Amino acid sequence: MSTKSITPSIPGEAAVVGKLSTLDRFLPVWIIAAMVIGLLLGKFIPGLNSALDAVKVGSVSLPIAIGLLVMMYPVLAKVRYNETGKVMADRKLLITSLIINWVAAPAFMFALAWIFVPDLPEYRTGLIIVGLARCIAMVMIWNDLACGDREAATVLVLINSVFQVFAFGALGWFYLQVLPGWLGLPTTSADFSFWAITASVLIFLGIPLLAGFLTRAIGEKVKGREWYEGKFLPKLGPWALYGLLFTIVLLFALQGDSITSNPLDVARIALPLLVYFIVVFGASMMIGRALKLGYAKTTTLAFTASGNNFELAIAVAIGTFGVTSGQALAGVVGPLIEVPVLVALVYVALWARKRFFTN
Repeated sequence: MSTKSITPSIPGEAAVVGKLSTLDRFLPVWIIAAMVIGLLLGKFIPGLNSALDAVKVGSVSLPIAIGLLVMMYPVLAKVRYNETGKVMADRKLLITSLIINWVAAPAFMFALAWIFVPDLPEYRTGLIIVGLARCIAMVMIWNDLACGDREAATVLVLINSVFQVFAFGALGWFYLQVLPGWLGLPTTSADFSFWAITASVLIFLGIPLLAGFLTRAIGEKVKGREWYEGKFLPKLGPWALYGLLFTIVLLFALQGDSITSNPLDVARIALPLLVYFIVVFGASMMIGRALKLGYAKTTTLAFTASGNNFELAIAVAIGTFGVTSGQALAGVVGPLIEVPVLVALVYVALWARKRFFTN
């Protein structure tokens, strides 16, 4: 959801929030406004639900499907798909990132979901889906603000993007049906299937991933990288936020009754997310320091591990469980919590840089 390029050499004393574009800086405000607008639309426009369901892409209404695709495409058009060699050669960083992102972090979110919302299966499932959706979006912003390694972030984002296409469905099946069964816990309802999640990922990640790759390849070939990143991406970038806000408006228009009647549920969703961000970020920073990765790569490791791809989580929840599901609401609450927390963690990273790192 980045809207502007950010200079990587930001001093620790810089005002981090001031380095964000206006759109990104006030993202929590825009999200809250979109929620309010959605609630008002749902209250005062009868028959909105039927109208949205009139035309569907798979099991998702066409307007919402468009919003989901629009918010994913600009993020994936930013990735430098040809810059993989240097980071791929750093096996220590690569293996550590894969273990944290695809083993430790999803397992931790699984535990948090069962600890904080054991009696709310829809929200619990939504949180688990969020834990499986590894960050490919705003991590680039947080990484730049904290003076992380931009090339490493690009490659880790690319790996997460591709890995999600092939692994998300299998991991969803494991954490929602297999592991709970092993532990003697209730499994997700029979409505869930491995193929339902896989189909949602292929549509709402696979399509924009292919489009983003082709856009960069063609754009750089025809006009060059300087034009592509200096002129094209700044114009394309805001559309990710527009797509997210449009989707949130529609989701809250459809979820209005359940939200207004159970406001404490939103707080219960937010609490495990808050714990997740702080613990995963802190643990990743300590692991990176112990492995002597250096500040820049350690910071990149921490942000790519602690952030989540809420765009994908929302898309999968809607495509698999429905637009008015509690799973979808859990995904929508995510970015409202993530943005202020990760901005605060940028300051934490810059503070840690002075005290715990020499390079």
